[in-house]
Amino acid sequence: MATAAIQITDANFDTVIKDSNIVLVDFWAQWCGPCKAIAPMIEELATDFAGKITIGKLDIDVNGVTSSKFSVMSIPTLLIFKDGVVVDKMVGAPSKAVLAAKLQAQLA
Repeated sequence: MATAAIQITDANFDTVIKDSNIVLVDFWAQWCGPCKAIAPMIEELATDFAGKITIGKLDIDVNGVTSSKFSVMSIPTLLIFKDGVVVDKMVGAPSKAVLAAKLQAQLA
């Protein structure tokens, strides 16, 4: 099954952030239960906001540089970037409605 969310790595992070107006980055790990729980919602939002917001996932276990750069200490951590700057941060597993509202607010 193809995923709508893109894979973000230490290598492509700066390019993704620079090339997109608004980006949601889901910092996650394979062993994280709450990360797995929100994964389907992240995919749904990536489809819902396709063409408007770039949504990607960054595995902290293999991309430690970016995780450290943004002081990610707990996962899931969701960062919303606008024009390359963090404009919102959520730690934990928000509902789809809450996250969609935060993304929609960035489009306004």
